Amino acid sequence: MARLAHVGNAGLVTTPQNLDERFRDAVSSLPLPEARRAPGDAVRDGSTLTGARALELFDAQLASRHLDLAARWLRSFNEGFYTIGSSGHEGNAAVAAALLPTDPALLHYRSAAFFSARAKSLPDAARDVLRGVVASAREPIAGGRHKVFGSADLNIVPTTSTVASHLPRAVGLAFSIERPRSDSRWPRDAIAMASFGDASANHAAATAALNSAGWFEHSGVRLPLLLICEDNGLGISVPTPDGWLAAMLESRPGLRYTSADGCDLAATYDAATEAAGYVRRERRPAVLHLSTVRLMGHAGADAEVAYRTADEIARDLARDPLVGTARLLVEAGLLGPEEVIGRYDEVGWQVRKVAEEVLGEPKLANVAEVVAPLAPRRPLRAAHRITEVATRALGPGAAARSRAFGGKLPEQSGPLTLAQTINATLTDALAYDPGVLVFGEDVGRKGGVYGVTKHLQERFGDERVFDTLLDETTILGLALGAGLDGLLPVPEIQYLAYLHNAEDQLRGEAATMSFFSSGAYKNPMVVRVAGLAYQQAFGGHFHNDNSVAVLRDIPGLVLAVPSRPSDAAPMLRSCLASAASDGSVCVFLEPIALYHTRDLHQQGDNEWLAPYSGPGAWTTEHVPIGRARTYPLGNAQDLTIITYGNGLRMSLRVAAQLAEQGYGSRVVDLRWLNPLPVNDLVREAAATGRVLIVDETRRSGGVGEGVLAALVDGGFVGAARRIASADSLIPLGPAAQHVLVGEDAITQGAHALLAR
Repeated sequence: MARLAHVGNAGLVTTPQNLDERFRDAVSSLPLPEARRAPGDAVRDGSTLTGARALELFDAQLASRHLDLAARWLRSFNEGFYTIGSSGHEGNAAVAAALLPTDPALLHYRSAAFFSARAKSLPDAARDVLRGVVASAREPIAGGRHKVFGSADLNIVPTTSTVASHLPRAVGLAFSIERPRSDSRWPRDAIAMASFGDASANHAAATAALNSAGWFEHSGVRLPLLLICEDNGLGISVPTPDGWLAAMLESRPGLRYTSADGCDLAATYDAATEAAGYVRRERRPAVLHLSTVRLMGHAGADAEVAYRTADEIARDLARDPLVGTARLLVEAGLLGPEEVIGRYDEVGWQVRKVAEEVLGEPKLANVAEVVAPLAPRRPLRAAHRITEVATRALGPGAAARSRAFGGKLPEQSGPLTLAQTINATLTDALAYDPGVLVFGEDVGRKGGVYGVTKHLQERFGDERVFDTLLDETTILGLALGAGLDGLLPVPEIQYLAYLHNAEDQLRGEAATMSFFSSGAYKNPMVVRVAGLAYQQAFGGHFHNDNSVAVLRDIPGLVLAVPSRPSDAAPMLRSCLASAASDGSVCVFLEPIALYHTRDLHQQGDNEWLAPYSGPGAWTTEHVPIGRARTYPLGNAQDLTIITYGNGLRMSLRVAAQLAEQGYGSRVVDLRWLNPLPVNDLVREAAATGRVLIVDETRRSGGVGEGVLAALVDGGFVGAARRIASADSLIPLGPAAQHVLVGEDAITQGAHALLAR
């Protein structure tokens, strides 16, 4: 590795070679021990860390350091693609030793020592990490898609977070572990551990996690959660104010706070052992604040001399945890200085050998290989699951189903509204899958703002249907953790606009899990969201949000929009089955304005209602993900109207008027906005050669843009026109009509096309 420039006149550097030289110089200058301790003795009076364990952890620390050096060596000739290192954070090896190997861990990106300590085999750990560095397709967790610390065998859940977005998931995982059940992925005595940096502690996701952990503790809910803050005093180039982390973390209600010097292996081990023991014994959350340093900058290309003084760098170098552990071992008489350096060189040789071996491994070769684990969708398997559930409902579960509905089955209750249909479908889901949980703001005792979850808590208890604190990040974090642990969460986001507070929990956490773990970990969920516009008496931009662009842009996410009761039940069952069988992340977007709609053409016609089908019809009425529904009117030869949501009702009304005028239409309800039912819409468009897209979302970034693109890509050569809402937030009251799509605009658009 080439020697790079020194820092100022002090000769301080942050390059790999000079860090290596400083370690050798510091160890060589250590005095020989006066006496030797036995490997079974404590390395220091008052510590619980034995010499034998200290030697094991030192090897993990050495591996971590040499992995950093190897990553920079690989980067020097463009064969390494990730150089965010762990140098200065090697003390987290002691955290790994303080936990059980069956404790799930969600790790900070400077956790190579933790990974190495839990892996036990140094060559295996080095190979896993370096395969990620070189983006090898043989990397065992992400398969070359990203460099992560993760392993299903080691119970290390991969995270790609740089801003603590994995912490709400950790809260959810601890919540799930503590639930009384026999099918948890982890043992009943397990605790969830998550580590994060000092700068990340200021992020909204971290604040949400710390707050919700305290909230649960204050509410009497047990939460076996250990949070580790590794505080190196810097967020890339921005220093963390002295004392801020301690003041902030210590003041958090409901969280037991302890701290230790993260550069002192024995002190870290003692503190981590005590903190983990408390969490395991009491099933209560705790945070351990470790003071660390950051060596060699934020990443390989980071020149920290641009924002740090020579004295600041010198102070960190003086606290190098590798030197600290070497001093501990020498003072205990477990190793001499030459033995330390020999051990250092031996580990370095092993890591370098592995680095050379992984250089030639194949990379991901094509799009199909890259996206393979993104969103595996097996419709036949999902359909089979629905059939299995229906069979149970008709057979041994019939009596339980009757009890769940209070003796009055919904298929015997006459036609239902959209809200009533969703309620009945959720009841059936809760009745036949003990892993289903329904939770969110006001979903329990109140039964939801619009009554969609009414009576569910009464029927199934507050263990399975419950209210959460009013924080969307926490709601989705609970779902992420519960899904990871094998449950099937159905969280509710009260309004679509509220989702934007927490959308990274879907984009950065939920959608990435299968992708960055090659399917080893999944977080199935069906997120119910009340949204879209057209509420008559209750409006404004928060309660009438009509933007779904952020959801359609998430790779692999399923976005369902049921418009009619007859579609809502089979679509929701499809989402639940896909989540259970494939680990799908689904968003079930429910049009608020259609919840209680009864009529289609005229008051009292009840044509928007639909009977609820019993289990005997679930298989035949199954709606696969990504299939549209077509309504032919008249001869259905003159015009194709493509729409969804509230647009379906308006389009059907307009199409009926056109039929009276002698024009035949086919109205296509997309039903699925991600993935779009491309084959269906292209086929229906070609049948008439004239396409009117009725899109209630905004003209810019709306669904209509995607439909137009799909038509072009599918070879459609006819005439197309788009009706969309204005690029505006939704105002309060009658003014909303000026920006939203209305029936008059649909009629005008239809006639313009028919005149061609």
